[in-house]
Amino acid sequence: MSDLLNLITPFPEQNSTFAESVDSLYYFIFWLSAVFFVLIIGLMVYFMMKYRRVEGQEPEKSPSHNTPLEVSWSVLPGFLVLFIFAWGFNTYVDMRTPPNDAYEINVTASMWSWQFGYPTGAVDGELHIPVGTPVKLIMQSKDVIHSLYVPAFRAKQDVVPGRYSGMWFEATKTGKFDLFCTEYCGQKHSDMITKVVVHPLNKEGVTEEVSQTFDEWMEIAMDPAEGGKKTPAEAGQKVVGMFGCLQCHSVDGSKKVGPSFKGFFGKEVDITGVGKVKMDENYIRESILEPNAKVRAGFDPKMPSFKGNMKDEWIDYVIAYIKSIQDEK
Repeated sequence: MSDLLNLITPFPEQNSTFAESVDSLYYFIFWLSAVFFVLIIGLMVYFMMKYRRVEGQEPEKSPSHNTPLEVSWSVLPGFLVLFIFAWGFNTYVDMRTPPNDAYEINVTASMWSWQFGYPTGAVDGELHIPVGTPVKLIMQSKDVIHSLYVPAFRAKQDVVPGRYSGMWFEATKTGKFDLFCTEYCGQKHSDMITKVVVHPLNKEGVTEEVSQTFDEWMEIAMDPAEGGKKTPAEAGQKVVGMFGCLQCHSVDGSKKVGPSFKGFFGKEVDITGVGKVKMDENYIRESILEPNAKVRAGFDPKMPSFKGNMKDEWIDYVIAYIKSIQDEK
Protein backbone atom coordinates (compact mmCIF):
# COMPACT_ATOMS: atom_id res chain seq x y z
CA MET A 1 0.00 0.00 0.00
CA SER A 2 2.80 2.43 0.90
CA ASP A 3 4.49 1.73 -2.47
CA LEU A 4 1.25 2.68 -4.26
CA LEU A 5 0.98 5.88 -2.22
CA ASN A 6 4.57 6.83 -3.05
CA LEU A 7 3.85 6.42 -6.76
CA ILE A 8 1.03 8.95 -6.49
CA THR A 9 2.67 11.38 -4.04
CA PRO A 10 6.38 10.48 -4.08
CA PHE A 11 8.44 11.53 -1.07
CA PRO A 12 12.10 10.96 -0.20
CA GLU A 13 12.68 7.90 1.96
CA GLN A 14 11.70 8.24 5.60
CA ASN A 15 14.67 8.47 7.96
CA SER A 16 13.52 9.96 11.24
CA THR A 17 11.32 8.86 14.09
CA PHE A 18 8.56 11.31 13.19
CA ALA A 19 8.76 11.09 9.38
CA GLU A 20 6.07 8.39 9.20
CA SER A 21 3.62 10.49 11.22
CA VAL A 22 4.23 13.52 8.98
CA ASP A 23 3.67 11.47 5.82
CA SER A 24 0.59 9.71 7.22
CA LEU A 25 -1.04 13.04 8.04
CA TYR A 26 -0.24 14.33 4.57
CA TYR A 27 -1.70 11.23 2.91
CA PHE A 28 -4.83 11.45 5.07
CA ILE A 29 -5.42 15.08 4.04
CA PHE A 30 -4.59 14.27 0.40
CA TRP A 31 -7.03 11.36 0.11
CA LEU A 32 -9.72 13.12 2.15
CA SER A 33 -9.47 16.07 -0.25
CA ALA A 34 -9.56 13.71 -3.24
CA VAL A 35 -12.69 11.95 -1.96
CA PHE A 36 -14.52 15.21 -1.30
CA PHE A 37 -13.40 16.60 -4.66
CA VAL A 38 -14.83 13.60 -6.52
CA LEU A 39 -17.99 13.63 -4.37
CA ILE A 40 -18.68 17.35 -4.86
CA ILE A 41 -17.88 17.42 -8.58
CA GLY A 42 -19.86 14.21 -9.10
CA LEU A 43 -22.93 15.57 -7.32
CA MET A 44 -22.61 18.86 -9.18
CA VAL A 45 -22.59 17.11 -12.57
CA TYR A 46 -25.47 14.82 -11.49
CA PHE A 47 -27.66 17.75 -10.40
CA MET A 48 -26.79 19.69 -13.52
CA MET A 49 -28.06 16.81 -15.65
CA LYS A 50 -31.07 15.94 -13.49
CA TYR A 51 -32.36 19.48 -13.07
CA ARG A 52 -31.36 20.93 -16.40
CA ARG A 53 -33.89 23.20 -18.11
CA VAL A 54 -36.38 21.31 -20.33
CA GLU A 55 -38.42 23.16 -22.95
CA GLY A 56 -42.09 23.43 -22.01
CA GLN A 57 -41.54 22.42 -18.39
CA GLU A 58 -41.72 25.02 -15.65
CA PRO A 59 -39.26 24.81 -12.73
CA GLU A 60 -40.67 23.57 -9.44
CA LYS A 61 -40.60 25.77 -6.37
CA SER A 62 -37.44 25.16 -4.36
CA PRO A 63 -37.77 24.36 -0.63
CA SER A 64 -36.32 27.02 1.68
CA HIS A 65 -33.79 24.65 3.27
CA ASN A 66 -33.10 21.11 4.46
CA THR A 67 -32.07 21.16 8.13
CA PRO A 68 -30.60 17.60 8.40
CA LEU A 69 -28.55 18.14 5.24
CA GLU A 70 -27.27 21.54 6.32
CA VAL A 71 -26.30 20.24 9.76
CA SER A 72 -24.52 17.26 8.20
CA TRP A 73 -22.39 19.29 5.79
CA SER A 74 -21.42 21.67 8.60
CA VAL A 75 -20.82 19.30 11.51
CA LEU A 76 -19.03 16.47 9.68
CA PRO A 77 -16.33 18.71 8.11
CA GLY A 78 -15.98 20.47 11.47
CA PHE A 79 -15.15 17.19 13.20
CA LEU A 80 -12.71 16.31 10.40
CA VAL A 81 -10.95 19.66 10.80
CA LEU A 82 -10.67 19.15 14.57
CA PHE A 83 -9.30 15.64 14.02
CA ILE A 84 -6.67 16.94 11.55
CA PHE A 85 -5.74 19.73 13.97
CA ALA A 86 -5.28 17.30 16.88
CA TRP A 87 -3.16 14.95 14.76
CA GLY A 88 -1.04 17.78 13.39
CA PHE A 89 -0.63 19.46 16.77
CA ASN A 90 0.54 16.24 18.46
CA THR A 91 3.07 15.66 15.68
CA TYR A 92 4.23 19.28 15.90
CA VAL A 93 4.73 19.01 19.67
CA ASP A 94 6.83 15.86 19.16
CA MET A 95 8.94 17.64 16.55
CA ARG A 96 9.47 20.65 18.85
CA THR A 97 10.25 18.77 22.08
CA PRO A 98 13.74 17.24 22.01
CA PRO A 99 14.72 14.68 24.66
CA ASN A 100 16.81 16.00 27.53
CA ASP A 101 19.76 13.79 26.54
CA ALA A 102 19.83 14.92 22.89
CA TYR A 103 23.30 15.37 21.35
CA GLU A 104 23.74 19.10 20.68
CA ILE A 105 25.36 20.47 17.54
CA ASN A 106 25.83 24.19 16.80
CA VAL A 107 24.88 25.29 13.31
CA THR A 108 26.04 28.53 11.69
CA ALA A 109 24.46 29.59 8.40
CA SER A 110 26.08 32.20 6.21
CA MET A 111 26.06 33.17 2.56
CA TRP A 112 26.36 30.52 1.22
CA SER A 113 27.40 27.59 3.33
CA TRP A 114 26.60 25.63 6.48
CA GLN A 115 28.99 25.11 9.35
CA PHE A 116 28.41 22.48 12.03
CA GLY A 117 30.27 22.68 15.35
CA TYR A 118 30.48 19.78 17.80
CA PRO A 119 30.98 19.65 21.58
CA THR A 120 34.46 18.20 21.01
CA GLY A 121 35.57 21.27 19.03
CA ALA A 122 35.29 19.57 15.65
CA VAL A 123 33.85 21.59 12.78
CA ASP A 124 32.62 20.42 9.41
CA GLY A 125 30.70 21.64 6.37
CA GLU A 126 28.59 18.49 6.41
CA LEU A 127 26.31 17.42 9.24
CA HIS A 128 27.59 14.16 10.77
CA ILE A 129 25.34 12.42 13.29
CA PRO A 130 25.12 8.99 14.93
CA VAL A 131 22.23 6.71 13.97
CA GLY A 132 19.52 6.02 16.54
CA THR A 133 20.54 9.03 18.66
CA PRO A 134 18.42 12.15 19.29
CA VAL A 135 20.24 15.17 17.85
CA LYS A 136 19.42 18.79 18.66
CA LEU A 137 20.59 21.59 16.37
CA ILE A 138 21.18 25.05 17.88
CA MET A 139 21.21 27.36 14.89
CA GLN A 140 22.17 30.94 14.11
CA SER A 141 22.74 33.04 11.00
CA LYS A 142 25.60 35.46 10.41
CA ASP A 143 23.84 37.51 7.76
CA VAL A 144 20.33 36.94 6.33
CA ILE A 145 17.46 34.51 6.93
CA HIS A 146 18.25 30.95 5.91
CA SER A 147 16.18 27.79 6.34
CA LEU A 148 17.65 24.37 7.08
CA TYR A 149 15.73 21.52 5.47
CA VAL A 150 16.40 17.78 5.46
CA PRO A 151 13.72 16.12 3.29
CA ALA A 152 14.46 12.58 4.49
CA PHE A 153 13.93 13.68 8.10
CA ARG A 154 10.83 15.79 7.30
CA ALA A 155 12.58 18.50 9.32
CA LYS A 156 12.73 22.21 8.42
CA GLN A 157 13.47 25.32 10.45
CA ASP A 158 14.28 28.96 9.64
CA VAL A 159 17.65 30.30 10.81
CA VAL A 160 17.27 33.97 11.71
CA PRO A 161 20.07 36.50 12.30
CA GLY A 162 20.29 37.92 15.81
CA ARG A 163 18.68 34.97 17.58
CA TYR A 164 18.95 31.21 18.08
CA SER A 165 16.51 28.72 16.60
CA GLY A 166 16.44 24.98 17.12
CA MET A 167 15.20 21.68 15.79
CA TRP A 168 15.77 18.03 16.57
CA PHE A 169 15.48 14.61 14.95
CA GLU A 170 16.60 11.03 15.37
CA ALA A 171 17.82 9.22 12.25
CA THR A 172 16.71 5.61 11.95
CA LYS A 173 19.07 4.48 9.15
CA THR A 174 22.67 5.13 8.15
CA GLY A 175 23.51 6.81 4.85
CA LYS A 176 23.94 10.20 3.20
CA PHE A 177 21.02 12.57 2.79
CA ASP A 178 20.49 15.99 1.23
CA LEU A 179 20.45 19.14 3.36
CA PHE A 180 19.79 22.52 1.80
CA CYS A 181 18.51 26.03 2.35
CA THR A 182 14.87 26.69 1.44
CA GLU A 183 14.86 30.45 2.09
CA TYR A 184 16.12 32.59 -0.79
CA CYS A 185 19.28 34.14 0.64
CA GLY A 186 21.00 35.79 -2.30
CA GLN A 187 23.04 35.13 -5.39
CA LYS A 188 24.37 31.65 -4.51
CA HIS A 189 21.29 30.41 -2.65
CA SER A 190 20.92 27.41 -4.97
CA ASP A 191 24.47 26.29 -4.12
CA MET A 192 23.84 26.23 -0.36
CA ILE A 193 23.63 22.44 -0.40
CA THR A 194 25.40 19.89 1.74
CA LYS A 195 24.88 16.40 3.17
CA VAL A 196 23.76 14.78 6.38
CA VAL A 197 25.98 11.77 7.02
CA VAL A 198 24.37 9.30 9.42
CA HIS A 199 27.11 7.12 10.93
CA PRO A 200 26.73 3.70 12.53
CA LEU A 201 27.61 3.36 16.20
CA ASN A 202 29.81 0.29 15.72
CA LYS A 203 31.80 -1.55 13.06
CA GLU A 204 28.95 -3.95 12.29
CA GLY A 205 26.98 -1.09 10.76
CA VAL A 206 29.74 0.19 8.45
CA THR A 207 28.82 0.20 4.77
CA GLU A 208 30.49 1.25 1.52
CA GLU A 209 28.54 4.53 1.59
CA VAL A 210 29.40 5.33 5.23
CA SER A 211 32.73 3.68 5.99
CA GLN A 212 33.33 5.09 9.50
CA THR A 213 31.59 4.90 12.82
CA PHE A 214 30.64 8.22 14.39
CA ASP A 215 33.49 7.99 16.91
CA GLU A 216 36.02 7.24 14.16
CA TRP A 217 34.85 10.21 12.13
CA MET A 218 34.95 12.47 15.19
CA GLU A 219 38.54 11.52 15.96
CA ILE A 220 39.62 12.54 12.47
CA ALA A 221 37.43 15.68 12.38
CA MET A 222 39.04 17.02 15.55
CA ASP A 223 42.44 16.96 13.81
CA PRO A 224 42.48 17.79 10.05
CA ALA A 225 46.13 16.70 9.94
CA GLU A 226 45.10 13.28 11.30
CA GLY A 227 47.92 13.10 13.77
CA GLY A 228 50.59 14.01 11.25
CA LYS A 229 49.38 11.67 8.49
CA LYS A 230 48.53 14.65 6.31
CA THR A 231 50.84 17.47 5.30
CA PRO A 232 49.86 21.02 6.37
CA ALA A 233 48.71 21.73 2.80
CA GLU A 234 46.56 18.57 2.72
CA ALA A 235 45.12 19.46 6.11
CA GLY A 236 44.44 22.98 4.81
CA GLN A 237 42.53 21.57 1.85
CA LYS A 238 40.36 19.67 4.30
CA VAL A 239 39.78 22.77 6.44
CA VAL A 240 38.75 24.73 3.34
CA GLY A 241 36.16 22.03 2.66
CA MET A 242 35.02 21.92 6.29
CA PHE A 243 34.22 25.62 6.31
CA GLY A 244 32.64 25.72 2.84
CA CYS A 245 35.20 28.21 1.51
CA LEU A 246 34.90 26.93 -2.06
CA GLN A 247 31.29 28.10 -2.27
CA CYS A 248 32.68 31.60 -2.82
CA HIS A 249 36.38 31.14 -3.71
CA SER A 250 37.89 29.17 -6.56
CA VAL A 251 41.24 27.35 -6.63
CA ASP A 252 41.81 27.71 -10.37
CA GLY A 253 42.13 31.49 -10.70
CA SER A 254 38.53 32.08 -11.80
CA LYS A 255 36.41 34.80 -10.22
CA LYS A 256 33.45 33.78 -8.05
CA VAL A 257 31.60 35.68 -5.34
CA GLY A 258 34.99 36.15 -3.69
CA PRO A 259 38.52 36.32 -5.16
CA SER A 260 40.32 33.14 -6.14
CA PHE A 261 42.81 31.50 -3.78
CA LYS A 262 45.13 30.92 -6.73
CA GLY A 263 47.40 33.39 -8.46
CA PHE A 264 47.69 36.16 -5.88
CA PHE A 265 49.82 34.98 -2.96
CA GLY A 266 52.96 37.08 -2.63
CA LYS A 267 51.57 39.73 -4.97
CA GLU A 268 50.01 43.10 -4.36
CA VAL A 269 46.23 43.24 -4.63
CA ASP A 270 43.86 46.22 -4.81
CA ILE A 271 41.96 46.93 -1.59
CA THR A 272 38.87 49.14 -1.62
CA GLY A 273 39.63 52.50 -0.04
CA VAL A 274 43.23 51.53 0.80
CA GLY A 275 45.14 50.82 -2.39
CA LYS A 276 47.77 48.15 -2.95
CA VAL A 277 48.40 45.56 -0.21
CA LYS A 278 50.58 42.48 -0.36
CA MET A 279 48.74 39.18 -0.04
CA ASP A 280 50.87 37.33 2.50
CA GLU A 281 50.34 35.21 5.61
CA ASN A 282 49.15 38.17 7.69
CA TYR A 283 46.71 39.23 4.98
CA ILE A 284 45.16 35.74 4.84
CA ARG A 285 44.89 35.50 8.61
CA GLU A 286 43.26 38.91 8.85
CA SER A 287 40.86 38.06 6.01
CA ILE A 288 39.73 34.94 7.90
CA LEU A 289 39.25 36.66 11.25
CA GLU A 290 38.30 40.20 10.11
CA PRO A 291 37.12 39.80 6.52
CA ASN A 292 35.79 43.35 6.20
CA ALA A 293 39.04 44.98 7.29
CA LYS A 294 40.52 44.80 3.79
CA VAL A 295 37.98 44.11 1.05
CA ARG A 296 39.34 43.31 -2.39
CA ALA A 297 38.40 45.83 -5.05
CA GLY A 298 35.57 44.58 -7.26
CA PHE A 299 34.05 42.39 -4.54
CA ASP A 300 31.30 42.99 -2.00
CA PRO A 301 32.01 42.59 1.76
CA LYS A 302 29.94 39.42 2.18
CA MET A 303 32.42 37.06 3.83
CA PRO A 304 31.54 36.11 7.44
CA SER A 305 34.16 36.14 10.17
CA PHE A 306 35.52 32.80 11.38
CA LYS A 307 36.88 34.25 14.61
CA GLY A 308 36.26 31.79 17.43
CA ASN A 309 35.48 28.97 14.99
CA MET A 310 38.71 28.37 13.10
CA LYS A 311 41.60 27.39 15.34
CA ASP A 312 45.00 29.03 14.93
CA GLU A 313 46.63 25.85 13.65
CA TRP A 314 43.80 25.43 11.16
CA ILE A 315 44.49 28.93 9.83
CA ASP A 316 48.12 27.85 9.40
CA TYR A 317 46.90 24.85 7.40
CA VAL A 318 44.78 27.09 5.16
CA ILE A 319 47.76 29.34 4.51
CA ALA A 320 49.88 26.30 3.64
CA TYR A 321 47.19 25.08 1.24
CA ILE A 322 46.88 28.45 -0.50
CA LYS A 323 50.64 28.56 -0.92
CA SER A 324 50.70 25.04 -2.34
CA ILE A 325 48.28 25.75 -5.20
CA GLN A 326 50.00 28.87 -6.55
CA ASP A 327 52.27 27.03 -8.99
CA GLU A 328 49.88 24.21 -9.94
CA LYS A 329 49.17 23.94 -13.65
